[in-house]
Formats: sequence, structure tokens, C-alpha cells
Amino acid sequence: MRLPLAKELRSKLEKTVIKARDIAEQAVREELQRLSIGESKPADYLTQDQRSLRKRLRAHGRQLGDRRKPTGEQSIEHLVTEAAYEHWHRMLFARFLAEIGRAHV
Repeated sequence: MRLPLAKELRSKLEKTVIKARDIAEQAVREELQRLSIGESKPADYLTQDQRSLRKRLRAHGRQLGDRRKPTGEQSIEHLVTEAAYEHWHRMLFARFLAEIGRAHV
């Protein structure tokens, strides 16, 4: 049976997780802004595939609760939170699998 982490290690782990989550959210926010998700019109430099992705992401954001203004601009906060959460957990799970694999070698 494994022993629980010491309080100071739990605190350090919590701070690290929060920092990593903040970094993931910032990265997602920057990419969504690059794709002009919150803007009323797609950026001129987007390819047709990127425009299609933009349209799907805007629709998904509205399903999550992001509101579209009458001007066509749209909030991206819910979309940022969900995308960061999904990517963070994928990375965490991949790391978990890697560690399990190493433990069995």
C-alpha cells in the first residue's frame, strides 16, 4: 500500500498543477484568438479548413455557454476552459501511461 504524500509535497503538487493549468489555458486562448473565434468575421489569413474549424468551434462554444453579441463577436471563456481541461487531462493520462509502462519494465 502506498503512503499519502506529505503535506508540503501535496501543496507543491497543487501549485504545479494550477500553474500548468494556467499555462494550458493561456495557450488555448492564444490559439483561439489566432483562429479569430471571438471575432465577428474570420481572419483573412485563415485557410478554408481553418474557417470550417472556426465555425465548428464557435458553435461548440455557444453550446458551452459562450454568448454571441449582436455584432457577431463571441465570448470564448467556456471554450478556453473546456479545451484547456481536455488537453491537460490528455497530457496527464499520457504521462500516467508512460509511468505505468516504465514501472512494469
